[in-house]
Amino acid sequence: MSVLQHDLAVTAFPMEARGPLSTRLTAILSQGPDDSAQGLDLSPVAEAAVAAASSVVRDDDVQLSLFILYGLHYGSFPAVSADWEWHPALVAARRVLERAFEDELRATVAVPPLPRPTRVAVARALSELTSADSGPSLSRYIAKKATREQLGEFLIQRSVYTLREADPHSWAIPRLTGRAKAALVEIQADEYGGGRPARMHSEIFATTMEEFGLDRRYGRYVDEVPAITLASLNVMSMFGLNRRLLGAIVGHLAAFEMTSSIPNAMYANGFRRLGYGVGVTAYFDEHVAADAVHEQIAANDLAGALAEDEPALLPDILFGAAACLVVDGWAGAHILDSWTADRSSLRSGTP
Repeated sequence: MSVLQHDLAVTAFPMEARGPLSTRLTAILSQGPDDSAQGLDLSPVAEAAVAAASSVVRDDDVQLSLFILYGLHYGSFPAVSADWEWHPALVAARRVLERAFEDELRATVAVPPLPRPTRVAVARALSELTSADSGPSLSRYIAKKATREQLGEFLIQRSVYTLREADPHSWAIPRLTGRAKAALVEIQADEYGGGRPARMHSEIFATTMEEFGLDRRYGRYVDEVPAITLASLNVMSMFGLNRRLLGAIVGHLAAFEMTSSIPNAMYANGFRRLGYGVGVTAYFDEHVAADAVHEQIAANDLAGALAEDEPALLPDILFGAAACLVVDGWAGAHILDSWTADRSSLRSGTP
C-alpha cells in the first residue's frame, strides 16, 4: 500500500454537512446499502437544494454533495461501502445536481468563436484564450506579499484537488483513440511520476503540506474550504466522469496545463521569500518545467488532434477550456479578495 493509499484509508467520514441534502447524504452513506436502500429517493431533496440555491456554483450544500458523490467514484471514503458507488438513487441525485451545475456554467461562461477544426487553429485559439486574462493575480500576490498564514491557507485550498492530481482527467483515457489518447497518456505518465511513486505530483504535494506543518491526508481540510473551491474540482469530475463531456475534459486539461508554468514559479518564489526550502517548493518547481512541456502537448497533440479527428467535439473543447479559466478564476479571486480585505479565505477563519 502506498503512502497516499494509506492516508486515504484513514480519512474520516462523514464530514460536516452544509445543508439538507449533504446532511441526508452523509447519513445515508454512514450505513450499508442493505440498511437504507429500500425506497430511497434523493432526487426530491437534490431538486430542493438546487431550487434554494441562488448560484449552484457557489452553494455549499450543492457543491459538498457533488464532492461526496464524486468521491464515491474516486474511492475517497474507504469507510463507505463500495456498493453505494452506482446505487440508482445516488446516481439520480447526482444527475439532478450535474444538470443544474452544467446549465449554470453554460449560461455564465463565455466561449470564444470556434476556430477551424485543425491542430494549428485550435492550439492558436486556446493560446489566445488562456493569455487573455489580465486581472488581479493570486500568484503575484503570493510571490510578493503573502504571509506564512496565507501560504498555509493556499496549500489547504489547493489540497482538495492536488492531493489527487490528474485523476479527474484520467477518466478520458479509455474514451480517446489515436493521437489524442497517446498525448493524454504522455501527460498523465508525468503526472503520475513516470513509474516512480515518490515522483507522483500528488505525492510531492503531500510532502509539501507535511513539510509546511499541515496534515497530508486527503479530505482533512474539506470542512475548511468554501463551495467555490469544491466547484473547481467538481467541474473536472463532472467533465471527466461523463462520456458525453469528453471534449470538455480535454479542453479543461489543455487550459489547465497552459496556465500552470508561470504561476507555479511565482508560488515557489513566495515560499522561498519566507524562508521555505526545497521540501516545500519542490512541487511548484517541478511544474515550472513539466507544464511548459505539457502545454504544447495539450494544445496541439491532445486538444488540436481531437478536434481534427472529431470536429463535433470542438465546441465542448472550447467550453471546457473556458470553464476551467472561469471557475479557477473565481476560486482564486475568493482567496485574493479575502486576503486584500484582511480576512481569512477559510470557512473557519483560521488555518
